[in-house]
Amino acid sequence: MARGSAGESVLHKHLRVLESFEPLRPFLTLAEIADAAGLAPSTTHRLVAELEREGMLERMPDRSYRLGVRLWEFASRTPGALGLRELARPWLGAVHARIRQHTQLGVLAGTDVLFIERMSTRDAVVNATLIGGRIPLPISSSGLVLLAHAGEHVIDEVVAAGWPLPTSNTIRGEAELRPRLRRVRADGFAVTDGHIHPESRGIAVPVLGPHGVVYAAMGVVVPNDDTSPQAAIELLTVAAAGITRALEEVYLPGGGRPGLPLMTTSVRSLEYFAESGMPLLRTPGEGG
Repeated sequence: MARGSAGESVLHKHLRVLESFEPLRPFLTLAEIADAAGLAPSTTHRLVAELEREGMLERMPDRSYRLGVRLWEFASRTPGALGLRELARPWLGAVHARIRQHTQLGVLAGTDVLFIERMSTRDAVVNATLIGGRIPLPISSSGLVLLAHAGEHVIDEVVAAGWPLPTSNTIRGEAELRPRLRRVRADGFAVTDGHIHPESRGIAVPVLGPHGVVYAAMGVVVPNDDTSPQAAIELLTVAAAGITRALEEVYLPGGGRPGLPLMTTSVRSLEYFAESGMPLLRTPGEGG
């Protein structure tokens, strides 16, 4: 791997450029990218040109830039995220049709929960998540579910890193966190009343994959009122079991779906791809 100044890899500098783009700032000029990435203008110009050439960035008519669709191509091949998202979507939709607030699916990403799918209504309660957005594990119901089933080293990393305290209800420190995680493991769900916003309540359950491994957390964000969370917990538990069955179909022997796991299409289509040799993936520049 090539190295730049001060021992920083060139790859890491490219990642700094890509990380400059945020959901609320999807279009940036060269100067804005340089400022956000903390890079010299000349370095930024070179890196942006390389990323644009490879389809990672796209230049707009006004000479600003946005993330390129080739990033989406790579992301769509990730079994641990996008494939799971596709399998889970019908169950998320079923929950959302009943809840009519926010329904979301999150996976563990370092010391954060990364949300890979989310459904909402325009008049729903306040929610801090976006698709592709991250929230520190200890402050959300989905994060607590994931952290409760993560290794001890992950909990240690979270404690060492610390986390923000958006409200007076947010878990404070290791002394509160560890007993709460034990309770989440015992209960099989997490409920967070006003941990991120006073008006909002998070409710989440684990999504198990084959062999009982926790793959994700499925949750809802609803008004933080005196309503019992039990109905939502039961609804989420049934949906999570449905996602588990879908994962087992594509992962376990005898699941009945030939080849190409985590591709959501018909069985006949998968058989056609396997028998015909039809190329499913192309790299930029290939003809046909």
